[in-house]
Amino acid sequence: MGSERMLINIGPQHPATHGVLRLVLELDGETVIRCVPHIGYLHCGFEKIGEYRQYNQIIPWTDREDYLNSMGNNIAYALGAERLFGIEITPRCTVLRVIAMELSRIISHLVWLGTTAVDLGAFTPFLWTFQERETVYNLFESWVGARLTTSASRIGGMAADLPPGWVDGLKGFLRSLPKTLDETDRMLTRNGIWVGRTVGLGVMTAPEAINYGLSGPMLRASGVAYDVRKDFPYLDYDTYDWDIVVGSRGDVYDRYLVRLEEMRQSVRIIEQALERLPDGPLNIDDPRVILPAKSKATSEMESMIHHFKLVMEGPRPPVGECYVPTESPKGEKGYYLVSDGTSKPVRWRIRPPAFVNLSAISKMAEGHLLSDVIAINASIDIVMGEIDR
Repeated sequence: MGSERMLINIGPQHPATHGVLRLVLELDGETVIRCVPHIGYLHCGFEKIGEYRQYNQIIPWTDREDYLNSMGNNIAYALGAERLFGIEITPRCTVLRVIAMELSRIISHLVWLGTTAVDLGAFTPFLWTFQERETVYNLFESWVGARLTTSASRIGGMAADLPPGWVDGLKGFLRSLPKTLDETDRMLTRNGIWVGRTVGLGVMTAPEAINYGLSGPMLRASGVAYDVRKDFPYLDYDTYDWDIVVGSRGDVYDRYLVRLEEMRQSVRIIEQALERLPDGPLNIDDPRVILPAKSKATSEMESMIHHFKLVMEGPRPPVGECYVPTESPKGEKGYYLVSDGTSKPVRWRIRPPAFVNLSAISKMAEGHLLSDVIAINASIDIVMGEIDR
Protein backbone atom coordinates (compact mmCIF):
# COMPACT_ATOMS: atom_id res chain seq x y z
CA MET A 1 0.00 0.00 0.00
CA GLY A 2 1.23 3.46 -0.79
CA SER A 3 1.31 6.12 1.90
CA GLU A 4 1.94 9.83 2.19
CA ARG A 5 4.65 11.27 4.36
CA MET A 6 3.59 13.39 7.30
CA LEU A 7 5.10 16.68 8.47
CA ILE A 8 4.83 17.40 12.21
CA ASN A 9 6.30 19.81 14.73
CA ILE A 10 7.97 18.66 17.93
CA GLY A 11 8.53 21.17 20.67
CA PRO A 12 8.94 22.87 22.93
CA GLN A 13 10.07 19.72 24.72
CA HIS A 14 10.90 21.61 27.90
CA PRO A 15 9.40 24.81 29.41
CA ALA A 16 12.76 26.53 29.01
CA THR A 17 12.69 25.96 25.26
CA HIS A 18 9.31 27.60 24.76
CA GLY A 19 9.33 29.53 21.52
CA VAL A 20 12.99 29.03 20.81
CA LEU A 21 13.31 25.45 19.57
CA ARG A 22 11.00 23.58 17.25
CA LEU A 23 11.88 20.40 15.41
CA VAL A 24 10.14 19.92 12.07
CA LEU A 25 9.97 16.19 11.35
CA GLU A 26 9.11 14.50 8.08
CA LEU A 27 7.77 11.04 8.91
CA ASP A 28 7.25 7.86 6.95
CA GLY A 29 4.92 6.07 9.33
CA GLU A 30 6.81 6.52 12.64
CA THR A 31 10.25 6.69 11.04
CA VAL A 32 11.98 10.06 10.86
CA ILE A 33 13.00 10.81 7.28
CA ARG A 34 14.12 14.38 7.88
CA CYS A 35 14.64 16.53 10.97
CA VAL A 36 15.08 20.30 10.71
CA PRO A 37 15.63 22.34 13.90
CA HIS A 38 14.12 25.83 13.94
CA ILE A 39 15.62 28.13 16.54
CA GLY A 40 13.91 31.33 17.61
CA TYR A 41 15.01 34.23 19.74
CA LEU A 42 15.53 34.36 23.48
CA HIS A 43 17.34 37.32 25.03
CA CYS A 44 18.82 38.47 21.71
CA GLY A 45 22.12 40.11 21.13
CA PHE A 46 24.30 39.31 24.15
CA GLU A 47 27.44 40.01 22.18
CA LYS A 48 26.28 43.30 20.70
CA ILE A 49 25.04 44.56 24.05
CA GLY A 50 28.44 43.71 25.51
CA GLU A 51 30.09 46.19 23.18
CA TYR A 52 28.23 48.94 25.06
CA ARG A 53 29.17 47.74 28.54
CA GLN A 54 32.29 48.08 30.67
CA TYR A 55 34.21 44.85 31.21
CA ASN A 56 32.78 44.14 34.66
CA GLN A 57 29.27 45.10 33.50
CA ILE A 58 29.31 42.21 31.01
CA ILE A 59 29.49 39.59 33.75
CA PRO A 60 25.71 39.56 34.50
CA TRP A 61 25.06 38.80 30.83
CA THR A 62 27.18 35.66 31.06
CA ASP A 63 24.75 34.38 33.71
CA ARG A 64 22.00 34.27 31.11
CA GLU A 65 23.84 32.35 28.39
CA ASP A 66 23.67 29.08 30.28
CA TYR A 67 21.80 29.60 33.54
CA LEU A 68 22.73 26.09 34.68
CA ASN A 69 26.39 27.10 34.58
CA SER A 70 26.21 30.75 35.51
CA MET A 71 29.16 30.74 37.89
CA GLY A 72 31.24 28.79 35.37
CA ASN A 73 30.39 31.37 32.71
CA ASN A 74 31.24 34.26 35.05
CA ILE A 75 34.69 32.82 35.66
CA ALA A 76 35.31 31.81 32.04
CA TYR A 77 34.62 35.36 30.89
CA ALA A 78 36.80 36.80 33.67
CA LEU A 79 39.68 34.56 32.56
CA GLY A 80 39.41 35.99 29.05
CA ALA A 81 39.27 39.58 30.26
CA GLU A 82 42.19 39.03 32.65
CA ARG A 83 44.34 37.72 29.82
CA LEU A 84 43.46 40.88 27.90
CA PHE A 85 44.41 43.00 30.91
CA GLY A 86 47.59 40.96 31.44
CA ILE A 87 46.94 40.32 35.12
CA GLU A 88 47.43 37.20 37.24
CA ILE A 89 44.94 36.28 39.95
CA THR A 90 45.85 35.20 43.49
CA PRO A 91 46.41 31.53 44.50
CA ARG A 92 43.29 31.54 46.71
CA CYS A 93 41.15 32.91 43.91
CA THR A 94 42.53 30.25 41.53
CA VAL A 95 41.49 27.39 43.80
CA LEU A 96 38.10 28.89 44.63
CA ARG A 97 37.37 29.31 40.94
CA VAL A 98 38.17 25.62 40.32
CA ILE A 99 35.72 24.67 43.08
CA ALA A 100 33.05 26.97 41.65
CA MET A 101 33.45 25.67 38.11
CA GLU A 102 33.26 22.02 39.19
CA LEU A 103 30.19 22.67 41.33
CA SER A 104 28.61 24.32 38.30
CA ARG A 105 29.44 21.24 36.22
CA ILE A 106 27.81 19.00 38.82
CA ILE A 107 24.55 20.96 39.04
CA SER A 108 24.32 21.22 35.25
CA HIS A 109 24.77 17.45 34.88
CA LEU A 110 22.31 16.84 37.73
CA VAL A 111 19.64 18.89 35.98
CA TRP A 112 20.36 17.07 32.73
CA LEU A 113 20.15 13.69 34.42
CA GLY A 114 16.92 14.42 36.29
CA THR A 115 15.07 16.01 33.37
CA THR A 116 16.24 13.39 30.88
CA ALA A 117 14.99 10.66 33.21
CA VAL A 118 11.59 12.41 33.27
CA ASP A 119 11.61 12.65 29.48
CA LEU A 120 12.07 8.88 29.32
CA GLY A 121 9.49 8.06 31.99
CA ALA A 122 11.51 7.80 35.23
CA PHE A 123 10.49 10.38 37.84
CA THR A 124 12.35 9.32 41.00
CA PRO A 125 15.88 10.27 39.78
CA PHE A 126 14.50 13.75 39.11
CA LEU A 127 13.72 14.14 42.83
CA TRP A 128 17.10 12.78 43.91
CA THR A 129 19.14 14.95 41.55
CA PHE A 130 17.21 18.14 42.25
CA GLN A 131 17.63 17.61 45.98
CA GLU A 132 21.42 17.56 45.52
CA ARG A 133 21.23 20.53 43.18
CA GLU A 134 19.37 22.46 45.86
CA THR A 135 22.25 21.90 48.27
CA VAL A 136 24.68 23.50 45.81
CA TYR A 137 22.37 26.45 45.25
CA ASN A 138 22.23 26.97 49.01
CA LEU A 139 26.03 27.04 49.03
CA PHE A 140 26.09 29.55 46.16
CA GLU A 141 23.55 31.74 47.92
CA SER A 142 25.55 31.86 51.13
CA TRP A 143 28.71 32.65 49.13
CA VAL A 144 27.63 35.35 46.69
CA GLY A 145 24.02 36.09 47.67
CA ALA A 146 22.40 34.59 44.57
CA ARG A 147 21.37 31.11 43.47
CA LEU A 148 20.82 31.01 39.72
CA THR A 149 22.30 34.19 38.27
CA THR A 150 25.35 34.54 40.44
CA SER A 151 27.48 37.25 38.74
CA ALA A 152 30.21 35.96 41.02
CA SER A 153 33.47 36.87 39.30
CA ARG A 154 35.24 40.18 38.88
CA ILE A 155 38.18 41.18 36.73
CA GLY A 156 41.06 40.23 39.04
CA GLY A 157 39.10 38.25 41.60
CA MET A 158 35.68 37.32 42.91
CA ALA A 159 32.75 39.26 44.31
CA ALA A 160 33.13 37.77 47.80
CA ASP A 161 35.20 35.38 49.86
CA LEU A 162 33.75 32.27 51.50
CA PRO A 163 31.59 32.86 54.58
CA PRO A 164 32.32 30.99 57.85
CA GLY A 165 31.23 27.34 57.75
CA TRP A 166 30.96 27.22 53.95
CA VAL A 167 33.69 24.61 53.53
CA ASP A 168 31.96 22.34 56.07
CA GLY A 169 28.75 22.58 54.06
CA LEU A 170 30.64 21.69 50.89
CA LYS A 171 32.23 18.67 52.55
CA GLY A 172 28.78 17.46 53.56
CA PHE A 173 27.65 17.74 49.95
CA LEU A 174 30.70 15.81 48.76
CA ARG A 175 29.74 12.98 51.12
CA SER A 176 26.11 12.99 50.00
CA LEU A 177 26.45 13.29 46.22
CA PRO A 178 28.29 10.01 45.53
CA LYS A 179 25.53 8.10 47.35
CA THR A 180 22.89 9.75 45.18
CA LEU A 181 24.89 8.99 42.04
CA ASP A 182 25.26 5.35 43.10
CA GLU A 183 21.51 5.08 43.72
CA THR A 184 20.75 6.60 40.32
CA ASP A 185 23.31 4.29 38.75
CA ARG A 186 21.62 1.24 40.30
CA MET A 187 18.19 2.40 39.17
CA LEU A 188 18.98 3.30 35.57
CA THR A 189 22.17 1.80 34.18
CA ARG A 190 20.91 -1.78 33.90
CA ASN A 191 17.21 -0.94 33.79
CA GLY A 192 15.65 -2.69 30.78
CA ILE A 193 13.46 0.27 29.83
CA TRP A 194 16.29 2.77 30.19
CA VAL A 195 18.68 0.60 28.17
CA GLY A 196 16.03 -0.05 25.53
CA ARG A 197 15.34 3.65 25.10
CA THR A 198 18.98 4.81 24.95
CA VAL A 199 21.32 2.15 23.52
CA GLY A 200 22.04 2.51 19.82
CA LEU A 201 20.17 5.81 19.45
CA GLY A 202 21.61 8.96 17.92
CA VAL A 203 25.00 7.39 17.24
CA MET A 204 27.84 9.72 16.33
CA THR A 205 31.15 8.10 15.42
CA ALA A 206 34.35 9.82 16.45
CA PRO A 207 35.07 11.25 12.94
CA GLU A 208 31.46 12.44 12.65
CA ALA A 209 31.55 14.10 16.06
CA ILE A 210 34.79 15.89 15.19
CA ASN A 211 33.48 16.99 11.80
CA TYR A 212 30.38 18.48 13.40
CA GLY A 213 32.52 20.38 15.91
CA LEU A 214 30.97 18.64 18.91
CA SER A 215 32.60 19.05 22.29
CA GLY A 216 32.08 18.12 25.91
CA PRO A 217 30.21 14.91 26.81
CA MET A 218 28.75 14.79 23.29
CA LEU A 219 32.26 14.39 21.86
CA ARG A 220 33.73 12.27 24.62
CA ALA A 221 30.85 9.79 24.41
CA SER A 222 32.05 9.09 20.86
CA GLY A 223 35.44 8.05 22.19
CA VAL A 224 37.38 11.30 21.65
CA ALA A 225 39.38 12.15 24.77
CA TYR A 226 39.29 15.92 24.28
CA ASP A 227 38.83 18.06 27.35
CA VAL A 228 39.93 21.70 27.49
CA ARG A 229 40.96 21.25 31.12
CA LYS A 230 43.62 18.79 29.96
CA ASP A 231 44.39 19.96 26.42
CA PHE A 232 44.51 23.73 27.08
CA PRO A 233 44.83 23.97 30.88
CA TYR A 234 43.59 27.08 32.64
CA LEU A 235 43.53 28.02 36.31
CA ASP A 236 45.62 25.16 37.78
CA TYR A 237 43.70 22.20 36.36
CA ASP A 238 46.92 20.62 35.10
CA THR A 239 48.01 20.02 38.71
CA TYR A 240 44.95 17.96 39.71
CA ASP A 241 44.65 14.17 39.49
CA TRP A 242 41.51 13.21 37.54
CA ASP A 243 40.52 11.28 34.43
CA ILE A 244 38.85 12.18 31.15
CA VAL A 245 35.72 10.05 30.77
CA VAL A 246 35.09 8.62 27.29
CA GLY A 247 32.50 6.32 25.75
CA SER A 248 32.81 3.77 22.96
CA ARG A 249 29.49 3.76 21.07
CA GLY A 250 28.64 7.47 20.82
CA ASP A 251 24.94 6.90 21.51
CA VAL A 252 22.46 8.32 24.02
CA TYR A 253 23.40 5.65 26.57
CA ASP A 254 27.10 6.57 26.45
CA ARG A 255 26.29 10.26 26.91
CA TYR A 256 24.44 9.29 30.08
CA LEU A 257 27.37 7.21 31.34
CA VAL A 258 29.89 9.95 30.55
CA ARG A 259 27.96 12.65 32.44
CA LEU A 260 27.36 10.32 35.40
CA GLU A 261 31.07 9.57 35.74
CA GLU A 262 32.09 13.18 35.13
CA MET A 263 30.25 14.18 38.28
CA ARG A 264 32.36 11.68 40.23
CA GLN A 265 35.51 13.15 38.67
CA SER A 266 34.38 16.64 39.68
CA VAL A 267 34.07 15.41 43.26
CA ARG A 268 37.69 14.19 43.04
CA ILE A 269 38.84 17.62 41.83
CA ILE A 270 36.94 19.53 44.52
CA GLU A 271 38.31 17.29 47.28
CA GLN A 272 41.87 18.02 46.09
CA ALA A 273 41.05 21.73 45.85
CA LEU A 274 39.84 21.81 49.45
CA GLU A 275 43.07 20.17 50.62
CA ARG A 276 45.17 22.86 48.95
CA LEU A 277 42.90 25.89 49.51
CA PRO A 278 45.36 28.56 50.68
CA ASP A 279 44.78 31.53 52.92
CA GLY A 280 45.62 35.00 51.72
CA PRO A 281 43.93 37.66 49.63
CA LEU A 282 41.13 36.74 47.25
CA ASN A 283 41.56 39.68 44.89
CA ILE A 284 44.66 41.17 43.33
CA ASP A 285 46.05 44.36 44.81
CA ASP A 286 45.68 46.67 41.82
CA PRO A 287 43.57 49.82 42.26
CA ARG A 288 43.31 50.20 38.47
CA VAL A 289 41.16 47.03 38.32
CA ILE A 290 39.76 46.09 41.74
CA LEU A 291 37.49 48.23 43.86
CA PRO A 292 38.98 49.25 47.23
CA ALA A 293 37.44 47.99 50.45
CA LYS A 294 34.35 49.97 51.40
CA SER A 295 35.98 51.06 54.69
CA LYS A 296 38.86 52.60 52.73
CA ALA A 297 36.61 54.15 50.10
CA THR A 298 34.75 56.03 52.82
CA SER A 299 37.82 57.12 54.81
CA GLU A 300 40.70 57.65 52.32
CA MET A 301 40.64 60.24 49.54
CA GLU A 302 42.81 58.19 47.16
CA SER A 303 40.67 55.07 47.59
CA MET A 304 37.51 57.10 47.06
CA ILE A 305 38.92 58.45 43.77
CA HIS A 306 39.84 54.91 42.61
CA HIS A 307 36.35 53.71 43.52
CA PHE A 308 34.72 56.58 41.63
CA LYS A 309 36.81 56.13 38.48
CA LEU A 310 36.34 52.34 38.38
CA VAL A 311 32.57 52.61 38.77
CA MET A 312 32.04 55.57 36.43
CA GLU A 313 34.69 54.86 33.79
CA GLY A 314 35.63 51.20 34.23
CA PRO A 315 39.05 49.54 33.99
CA ARG A 316 40.92 49.95 30.69
CA PRO A 317 42.93 47.08 29.21
CA PRO A 318 45.72 47.67 26.69
CA VAL A 319 45.00 47.39 22.96
CA GLY A 320 44.85 43.74 21.92
CA GLU A 321 42.70 40.66 21.49
CA CYS A 322 42.42 37.23 23.07
CA TYR A 323 40.42 33.99 23.00
CA VAL A 324 40.27 31.80 26.10
CA PRO A 325 38.55 28.40 25.88
CA THR A 326 37.18 26.62 28.94
CA GLU A 327 35.46 23.28 29.53
CA SER A 328 31.85 24.05 30.40
CA PRO A 329 29.40 21.23 31.31
CA LYS A 330 28.20 21.25 27.70
CA GLY A 331 31.57 21.47 26.00
CA GLU A 332 34.14 24.00 24.89
CA LYS A 333 33.04 27.49 25.79
CA GLY A 334 35.30 30.31 24.72
CA TYR A 335 35.22 34.08 24.90
CA TYR A 336 36.87 36.24 22.27
CA LEU A 337 37.56 39.84 23.25
CA VAL A 338 39.03 42.72 21.29
CA SER A 339 40.21 45.89 23.03
CA ASP A 340 40.99 49.29 21.54
CA GLY A 341 42.26 50.57 24.86
CA THR A 342 38.93 51.98 26.06
CA SER A 343 36.80 50.70 28.93
CA LYS A 344 34.46 48.74 26.62
CA PRO A 345 35.35 45.88 24.26
CA VAL A 346 35.21 46.63 20.55
CA ARG A 347 34.15 43.03 19.96
CA TRP A 348 32.85 40.31 22.27
CA ARG A 349 32.11 36.93 20.76
CA ILE A 350 31.13 33.66 22.41
CA ARG A 351 31.80 30.08 21.34
CA PRO A 352 28.66 28.38 22.80
CA PRO A 353 28.88 24.57 22.86
CA ALA A 354 25.10 24.00 22.94
CA PHE A 355 24.65 25.87 19.64
CA VAL A 356 27.31 23.76 17.93
CA ASN A 357 26.12 20.47 19.45
CA LEU A 358 22.52 21.11 18.36
CA SER A 359 23.65 21.24 14.73
CA ALA A 360 24.09 17.46 14.79
CA ILE A 361 20.50 16.63 15.71
CA SER A 362 19.43 16.02 12.09
CA LYS A 363 22.23 13.50 11.63
CA MET A 364 21.35 11.77 14.91
CA ALA A 365 17.55 11.69 14.53
CA GLU A 366 17.04 10.68 10.92
CA GLY A 367 16.29 6.99 10.51
CA HIS A 368 15.03 6.54 14.07
CA LEU A 369 11.46 6.37 15.36
CA LEU A 370 9.47 9.42 16.38
CA SER A 371 9.60 8.43 20.07
CA ASP A 372 13.41 8.20 19.90
CA VAL A 373 13.69 11.88 18.96
CA ILE A 374 12.80 12.80 22.55
CA ALA A 375 15.74 10.82 23.93
CA ILE A 376 18.15 12.05 21.25
CA ASN A 377 17.20 15.68 21.75
CA ALA A 378 17.54 15.34 25.52
CA SER A 379 20.97 13.74 25.19
CA ILE A 380 22.39 16.91 23.62
CA ASP A 381 21.82 18.89 26.85
CA ILE A 382 20.96 22.18 25.24
CA VAL A 383 20.20 25.43 27.01
CA MET A 384 18.59 27.95 24.74
CA GLY A 385 20.49 30.94 26.09
CA GLU A 386 23.52 29.49 24.30
CA ILE A 387 21.53 28.88 21.13
CA ASP A 388 20.52 32.54 20.88
CA ARG A 389 22.59 34.24 18.22
